[in-house]
Amino acid sequence: MVQRVVRQVRDTNLEADITLATNASQHDIIINQLGEEVSIVTEPERRDTFPAIALAASYLKLHKQCSDDEVVIIMPCDPYTENGYFETIGKMAKCVEKDVAELVLMGITPTYPSAKYGYVVPGADNGNEWLPVARFTEKPTVDVAEQLIAQNAFWNGGVFAFRLGYIMNIVRKYMLSESFEDTRSRYGEFPKISFDYEVAEKAQSVAVVPFSGQWKDLGTWNTLTDELHHHTIGNATLGPKCENTHVINELQYPIFVDGVKDLVVSACPDGILVCAKKETENIKKYVEKLEHRPMYEERRWGSYRVIDDTTYEDGSHSLTKSITLLEGKNISYQKHYHRNEVWTFVEGEGIFVLDGVTRNVKAGDTVVILAEHWHAIKATTKTLTFIEVQTGNPLVEEDIVRTTWDW
Repeated sequence: MVQRVVRQVRDTNLEADITLATNASQHDIIINQLGEEVSIVTEPERRDTFPAIALAASYLKLHKQCSDDEVVIIMPCDPYTENGYFETIGKMAKCVEKDVAELVLMGITPTYPSAKYGYVVPGADNGNEWLPVARFTEKPTVDVAEQLIAQNAFWNGGVFAFRLGYIMNIVRKYMLSESFEDTRSRYGEFPKISFDYEVAEKAQSVAVVPFSGQWKDLGTWNTLTDELHHHTIGNATLGPKCENTHVINELQYPIFVDGVKDLVVSACPDGILVCAKKETENIKKYVEKLEHRPMYEERRWGSYRVIDDTTYEDGSHSLTKSITLLEGKNISYQKHYHRNEVWTFVEGEGIFVLDGVTRNVKAGDTVVILAEHWHAIKATTKTLTFIEVQTGNPLVEEDIVRTTWDW
């Protein structure tokens, strides 16, 4: 989805300098998706959309040295939409440049009375491509949504435009900082609140630019499956008595589903979701309760997948990973204090370093790395895959010390 949005921004010649705001855990996978062509601002913790936008704005002001007059557009990365959406963003930017309002947002023309979206009620038609905003209504009931649509209300699609100085004045209410690094280190001082509540609904000068083209928020499995061309992805089979059911399987194990209606099944290394489509947005309430260590991650150097994570009766712990490096990529020169590792190479070739001594490795080789010994690995073929077995306690990603190695 992020590839699609970035491509559309460029296809519509917005001449935009793109910065992605995301959680720190997503940093490497974004680079794998987009390369080094975009700037990335990472939140050290989850808070909400206002802190995220405040951090991104601080990056533009304090790191990139953008002027207060710079026009900034905030938009989500998951809309399923057409190029007219991005042309509307261009109109929003021009409205800011003309000082039509301090805050300009996009209003999506509703296609049905939904309780999932916030609504923007416009003021009187002024004959321009923008309208003044009379008020906001956050996620009403369906009955209230019908009344709002009768008043020509728009869906709030989460797209905002303003000058950088406007948002920085709000940021400074909570934090005065001379550097982006300082702002990021104090990220927890920002209130955990949405941009709509903290900024949009308090703004004194707000305008809306309508958009009536194709638009869908792919923020839930329900809306995403509407756009999938196949009912199964991966190792999955649907029986003849399934209706409006989708199965997305990233695991090696087969999944068979039959006799169900309006269901989504999604299986990946991090867990399995089985849910009625109309209830899929409820997962947001449970995500933090379901969190555990990552079972699959993409990194700049490649990817890893946890095969087994077991704690034994005597308290000892083992963790088994399948790790794949891409050609020319390497894992940093590092050591651990609490674990020993055994690497068994199963595909490809590479250069292995242990305490300053290098050797070539290939499929079939095994190396043993004891705690507090420096080590690194670099792939010399298209891919290099090895099975890593960790033993010790605790087995956590934070048990690592890195330094440089001259390859």
